[in-house]
Amino acid sequence: RMETDCNPMELPNNTSFEGDSDYRDFEGTDVKDMRLEAEAVVNDVLFAVSNMFVSKTLPCAEDVAYINVETRERNRYCLELTEAGLRVVAYDFDQTDDRLQTPYHETVYSLLDSLSPAYREVFGNALLQRLEALKKDSQS
Repeated sequence: RMETDCNPMELPNNTSFEGDSDYRDFEGTDVKDMRLEAEAVVNDVLFAVSNMFVSKTLPCAEDVAYINVETRERNRYCLELTEAGLRVVAYDFDQTDDRLQTPYHETVYSLLDSLSPAYREVFGNALLQRLEALKKDSQS
């Protein structure tokens, strides 16, 4: 049995923040780490693009992450991921261009659908294959 210096159940409740509205809802809310969110986005659609990875040079924070994507048409983009969604912030890896005013997309699917006809085709075919497999499963 491992010895612990402190049992968290024995800690006194800290009530000093209760009246401060800035902190009232903090405990128990899950603050999204955008880097984890970005990794999930990449894993979701990597099969349908040429290359995609979370930027290692642009800063990631709890509220923002940057994703580099190269479409099958060989176009490169840097995407910004925030609570508002995803948007193109540059037309190359690891760059941001403040003059670029591109719309936010709620999903990576919607964004890539608007950028890459090849993505749309690959993603659509994968979806059809999955539906065919489900159909076969339900018939057997």
